[in-house]
Amino acid sequence: MTPQVFTQTITVREEHIDVRNHVNNLVYLQWCVDVAEQHWTQNATPKHLEDYVWFVLKHEIEYKMEALLGEQLLIKTWVHSNAGVRSERRYEIYNQQTDKLLVRAKTLWCLLKADTKKPTLIPEEICNLFIDE
Repeated sequence: MTPQVFTQTITVREEHIDVRNHVNNLVYLQWCVDVAEQHWTQNATPKHLEDYVWFVLKHEIEYKMEALLGEQLLIKTWVHSNAGVRSERRYEIYNQQTDKLLVRAKTLWCLLKADTKKPTLIPEEICNLFIDE
């Protein structure tokens, strides 16, 4: 079973740039959260979206190279593993023109029931949403 890789392209804009004239570190984190949410929203059924929400437990980011104004970036994300109530999602962000890796990250997510906000075991049907066969 191969994890489904979800991708998104971003152009670095002025609001992404910090005083050092490159993408601010927090912007990378926001992009990771955004692309994870887009992957979930794209694959989940309306019932899944009604019944469940994801909560971040931990982020880890390794910054390899900077990104600059106007550059095209490719963000990749996939679910690396699921165990109990937790799911580990991985990310890579590349400069699309040079194919150089800029950021490697991972997030530990917890699945919650939307109505109670209590952790719940990740159903197999949700695990299967993120696998390419």
